[in-house]
Amino acid sequence: MTLYLRPPPSLLSGTNESGDSPEGDATHMDYGVYLVTQASHSAGRSTPEIVAAAIDGGVDVVQLREKDLAARERLAVGRRVREQTRAAGVPLIVNDRIDLARAIDADGVHLGDDDLPLSVARDLLGEDAVLGRSVSFVEDAVAAEAAGADYLGVGAVYATGSKGDIDDDEHAIGPERIAVIADAVSIPVVGIGGITPDNAAPVVDAGADGVAVITAITAVDDPVAATRRLAETVDDARE
Repeated sequence: MTLYLRPPPSLLSGTNESGDSPEGDATHMDYGVYLVTQASHSAGRSTPEIVAAAIDGGVDVVQLREKDLAARERLAVGRRVREQTRAAGVPLIVNDRIDLARAIDADGVHLGDDDLPLSVARDLLGEDAVLGRSVSFVEDAVAAEAAGADYLGVGAVYATGSKGDIDDDEHAIGPERIAVIADAVSIPVVGIGGITPDNAAPVVDAGADGVAVITAITAVDDPVAATRRLAETVDDARE
């Protein structure tokens, strides 16, 4: 497993030392704090407002989810978020929708069990696209890597109500599963599900390259401070 450290300011400004953008290049991405947007969990604030706050707090990756929005509204939000992330040098991933990813020139897509195969996404988006895959079991993780995934979203680590599926600890996989999957693959692993600044450290300690969150940033009073605290927690756990 490769550990991706927080990039220097040259990457956050949108270019690396050679002058090339890190966006769309999975080998240079830091998955440390990975925001998944969801307007319905944002305490009345717009997705661009949340993204702006997260960028100010030091977010590393933004995933545009927004499953509750109509197609045209999702496109409009996506275009605005693409402007924000590009200006900040932050990679933008689109959840599920390959068509939207192409329309807004996102850096990649994140796919689940019911989405198009990774091979189809690669054909449609090209070799430079960053492809993520959701998994919960080691067998699926190994298969996803073999199929061309650039990183894995693994969870739900803890109980979470954000996606309406894992709302009790009995069905959460825990940091222990993160460790097993991280040992089984060579691509970055991002823990997701119920993660907060208070419980993120064990996820990174177990081998995760980063933590993905929704409400830990979107639903709090101060998303800038929440993002910053998550970043500090991840960095401390990496040392």
